[in-house]
Amino acid sequence: MPDIPTAPVILGDEPGSFPHGVLAERHPAIIRQVRESFPYEPWQRRALDALLDNCTRGAIEPLPAGAHDRERWESWGMATYAGRSWYDVPWLWSESWFYRRLLDAVGYFEPGPWQGIDPFRPSKRAELDSSATDEELAALDDLTGLPPAEQARALLHGSLWGNRADLGFRLSAEGAEETAAEPGLVADDSERLWPLLTTAGTGTLCLVADNAGRELVPDLLLIAHLLAHGRIGRAVLHVKPYPYYVSDATTADVVDALRRLTLAPGAAAGYGRTLWAALSDGRLTLRAHPFSCAPLPYEEMPDDLRCDFAAATVTLVKGDLNYRRLVGDRHWPPTTPFADVTAHFPGPVAALRTLKSEVITGLTPETVAALDAAQDRRWRTGGTHALIQVGARGGGTPPVHAMV
Repeated sequence: MPDIPTAPVILGDEPGSFPHGVLAERHPAIIRQVRESFPYEPWQRRALDALLDNCTRGAIEPLPAGAHDRERWESWGMATYAGRSWYDVPWLWSESWFYRRLLDAVGYFEPGPWQGIDPFRPSKRAELDSSATDEELAALDDLTGLPPAEQARALLHGSLWGNRADLGFRLSAEGAEETAAEPGLVADDSERLWPLLTTAGTGTLCLVADNAGRELVPDLLLIAHLLAHGRIGRAVLHVKPYPYYVSDATTADVVDALRRLTLAPGAAAGYGRTLWAALSDGRLTLRAHPFSCAPLPYEEMPDDLRCDFAAATVTLVKGDLNYRRLVGDRHWPPTTPFADVTAHFPGPVAALRTLKSEVITGLTPETVAALDAAQDRRWRTGGTHALIQVGARGGGTPPVHAMV
């Protein structure tokens, strides 16, 4: 992907900007939420207080010499950014750094009684066990009588709009604010996606998951349908190797979601059994690559991950953060072709995303003008709009860009 001068890397140094608000407001809110979620010991509370002070007013401090992943973070830019304000480095980098240091503060990586305890698990489980999830699972019963193609379309849109369940987004002012805006698609390339999933049950789908809970469940439902109806022969679900961005899915979250499905009444249990069997016989596998928590765009992925994606029939990239990593976290003009900024990807790629940050590509001038006129720029960050985009290797008919 060319380093286009008109698309500078996004920083968090502009007061009043969306990235600045995440660093100055959302991260402190997350620290407060984490403090209240567990009866943390005094040393952990002191560490959380120190992180709050450092991330809002201090400078980036390197990981200690004994950190298990210090060498990895050095290759990811830690030495370059050490000593600089959190606001003066790439926003994608400083966000990832925040979650890495938050896990340090609660003792996630260190041997001891708190090792491996997900600081976001209470919020994830509360959402997964909520009555809203009950209602969504009950709605699956209405799909059983529909033709498979209609079921597939419904489940694709369920996976797309499930991204609104993002817990981190709910902590922000925009996420908490009620809005009367009708959600709509700003880009819809779904008719280019379906031909990639008609390989008589022999192809491999890579799905790069985003959030746990009520987003992960519809992702799993979509995989189950595609497997059951022979649209794919195998699925690889990429999750995070450790807790990240509040609600990002880990292996433990996948297991929780599968148990939720298998114990539910009606059609949901059938989907759960399909997925459980698929994991058991290898048709569904999990991947938790360290690069999934890297503060870098996918253009810089390591060779082994590049080979994984190159071997897939299609890679489905879910969510806002993964979109930023896919196209590059830059101030792209929104009409920049999606195919151009994803040309680096080693195989066919599609993005399913609910818009919660300002990065956007692949729109028509007419769509951008209409949205800006109606909502200023809030449509980019409010979670009211979404997109389905397919890269240049997707084939099929030309993309459709429309407000639906």
